[in-house]
Amino acid sequence: MIPRNDLLDEKSPEGLEVFQITTDSKVPASHLYMEAQIFTPDSKRLILHRSSDTHGRILSRTENCFLLCDLADKGRLIPITDEPGATSPSVSPDGSFFYYFVDGSDLGGGKIELKRRKIDGTSPETIMVLDGFLPGTKYRPSRLYPLSTISSDGLRLAISAFLGDGRTNASPFGLMVFDLGSASVDLIVQGVSWCNMHPQYCRSEDAKLSHDILIQENHGNIHDEKGSLRDGKGKLIQLAGALGADIHVISDDGMDFRNMPWGRNGDEHCQGHQCWRGRSEWAITSTVTKSVSEYQLIEGKAAPHVDHDGLKTADGIRNDLSRNFKKPDFYHFATDIEGNRFISDSGPDRESRCPLYFAELGEAGKDPLQNIRYLLAPRISWEKALHPHPFLSPDGTKAFFNSDESGTLQAYMLSGLPQKN
Repeated sequence: MIPRNDLLDEKSPEGLEVFQITTDSKVPASHLYMEAQIFTPDSKRLILHRSSDTHGRILSRTENCFLLCDLADKGRLIPITDEPGATSPSVSPDGSFFYYFVDGSDLGGGKIELKRRKIDGTSPETIMVLDGFLPGTKYRPSRLYPLSTISSDGLRLAISAFLGDGRTNASPFGLMVFDLGSASVDLIVQGVSWCNMHPQYCRSEDAKLSHDILIQENHGNIHDEKGSLRDGKGKLIQLAGALGADIHVISDDGMDFRNMPWGRNGDEHCQGHQCWRGRSEWAITSTVTKSVSEYQLIEGKAAPHVDHDGLKTADGIRNDLSRNFKKPDFYHFATDIEGNRFISDSGPDRESRCPLYFAELGEAGKDPLQNIRYLLAPRISWEKALHPHPFLSPDGTKAFFNSDESGTLQAYMLSGLPQKN
């Protein structure tokens, strides 16, 4: 790591320090997505992605690998995969193992390997190979989602994929749940609207809650027969219809489908970014509210599903976390593992360049964000889907973000975060 306090400005809090973690000017590198489970529980080691953009897209298969960053050893970077198609990692809750997939699939063919290594990258082993139809279905998965998620007991891992054969229009996407002990897999939900699922296991250690997965449904999306959401020129076709996406919770046995009380009322739309609030059963989403042109942060609890009613869900419980912030403009965010500390980026303002904000979370379902403080402007271009995507270490003492301010996408760290007032 190299110090980069030149990225601070007169508004940055005293004691804040910036470090650039990755420094290869020839190969871009990035943090994984905000909700990705890539930290050891002691907050000393995390996973980064080499030759990737901020959304997990592999830029060069020959340069692609995952890196272990050892913060206890001055941020030393250790390559821990050597397979060109390595993707969708998760660190086990105890920090011992690194799970990932090697995607050698093709539309209607090829194979997908689920692998794991010790957290230092040694002792690679293949847990399961998918090279045929998913059990009890006529589907072969391909186009793996770049995010996987692991249960808080470390026994199950979930990931979404495209289920089409490359020839059939309106083919579905689906969510697969792997039992890591028995090396088996089940398809628990499938349909055309599950193209951007963001699956996230609840971090709670409660026996029932540990089976809950937060998932996003993009009603009205349009994709081609190959599962692509973009046309031949790379332009997004339609990610969601007029009322937008909604967010659900489902048990990993495919039962107990529920609604999160967000969006789909014609005014409030889910941006498509959400996360669990630490280990709790509360979750947070960012919204777009057209009537007042704001990008708000709303927390909520799941309620029984009757229809895809979003904000209008009966018995839905929600709380506007950003209500004390003048003109909310929040996009990507995360909490610490206790659900007490919070970080978010803001919009692509030409002058402020996506500023980062840090805050405390009060009583769930009641309090707004507290002690909101500006940290710095990451100076990221916000072009070609490059976003800061800030997140916190599990203990909430360090923050991480992406930026291409150097001319090449790199990963950064903040230490000396403000203490509670």
